[in-house]
Amino acid sequence: MHVGKIVGALTLALAVAAHAQQPVPRTRPDSAARADSAAGADSARIAREMHRIRGEAQHPPPTIANDSGPTLMITRQHAIDSALAHNPTLIAALEQTEQARARRTEAVAIPDPSLSATIVGQNGALTPNSATEHDYALNLTVPFPDRIRLRGKVAGADVQTSELSYLQLKQQLASQTSQTYDSLLVAQRHLDDFQQAKQLAQDFLTRTQARYEGGTSPKLDVIKAKVDVAQAQNDIISGQRDVANAKASLNRLMGRLLGANIAPADSLEIPPALPDLRVLEQRAAELRPELRSLTAQRAGASAATTLAKEFWLPDISVGVTRLNVVGTPATYDTGIGIGFPLFFWQHTGGEVSESEHHEKELAATNRDLVAQVNQEVRVAYAGAATALQQAQYLRDELVPEAQQAYTIASNSYRLGGSSALEVLDAERDFLDAQTQYTDALGAVNDAIAQLELAVGAPLATAPSGVPHD
Repeated sequence: MHVGKIVGALTLALAVAAHAQQPVPRTRPDSAARADSAAGADSARIAREMHRIRGEAQHPPPTIANDSGPTLMITRQHAIDSALAHNPTLIAALEQTEQARARRTEAVAIPDPSLSATIVGQNGALTPNSATEHDYALNLTVPFPDRIRLRGKVAGADVQTSELSYLQLKQQLASQTSQTYDSLLVAQRHLDDFQQAKQLAQDFLTRTQARYEGGTSPKLDVIKAKVDVAQAQNDIISGQRDVANAKASLNRLMGRLLGANIAPADSLEIPPALPDLRVLEQRAAELRPELRSLTAQRAGASAATTLAKEFWLPDISVGVTRLNVVGTPATYDTGIGIGFPLFFWQHTGGEVSESEHHEKELAATNRDLVAQVNQEVRVAYAGAATALQQAQYLRDELVPEAQQAYTIASNSYRLGGSSALEVLDAERDFLDAQTQYTDALGAVNDAIAQLELAVGAPLATAPSGVPHD
């Protein structure tokens, strides 16, 4: 082989290797979305949509240094943003993504050249000046160019998988933070209901005491009224504990001190109508990080199979040696070496077979994962629809009826028509209806968060179905 052809082949191999070693763009999952197909959209697009779970992304709130600081009024979106910015689990996942990027650089790396020197004809082992010949050799091994490309493709798939795992963790943390925020709203609303119950019980005790002093009510009614006041006070104590626990849980997710003062700025409301189920299933098929991650894994496995089948393509080893014999002009030796896959059956029955079966495994896993995602969307949709209907019924039917029954019983007792027991029963029914409605509001908002997690994106961007009102 002519030296010119050898140099040309090496130049081509180095050019391909340099192209394969170009770094993967460091796109953060929360950066601006790029215009591309839904199936091939990078993690930045989904991460930005997750930041809009309940509104546009905003700056994380400041951290309170101690319990004596002022109360921080925080919205749901502020809580989510703070959790995404300070949670150590996300930081660990991000570092794993950077490790995957580093492994890609390692996968497309060309072996470093080696330089050796040989001294011939010494009089002694430690007398190099007496040598009659000094030889210097430079050796370089360049893998077959297509192998470098394929190794870069396999490692690039691992980078995408790591990025999508990070995105999935962000979505899970955002959903958990949203539900914890709801638990704080529910606990605070229960506490308000308990305080209202105590006020109603105290008013009833005042009327009962006046009637007893006037001789129109027995002593037993007064005792029952006092017991009702005591029960309401006990409920308030329990409600205060629930509020404190909910605040501590939310502070932990946000990376703040557990005892830091915090108060929700949002309120519990019935969400709007759910989008069409078919639309949500289609969005889940396009946006769920697990499905996109498996797609990247299958692409990497396909490249790995192609790489394994190229075992017969040789790596090129080139060496240049300078021979310097004392008393004669220097001469050069050029050597070229290639591998020869003599025992080819070891490759076809080994790495090639393993890679092909891995592709089949991922194909079967993909079919099962698609069905699993669809089932998760359907289950979450059914739960959200049921919770929405229950909240609407409690708001429109049960709570107004219970309130009207209590008003009638209270007015009748004031006029001497109803007994104290009837008033207390009506009061408990009314307060129980309010408690059920509060729990239903928390349940429907939690169900919406679960549905958004199953879809992989907020519901606000999907067209609505039949209105709930």
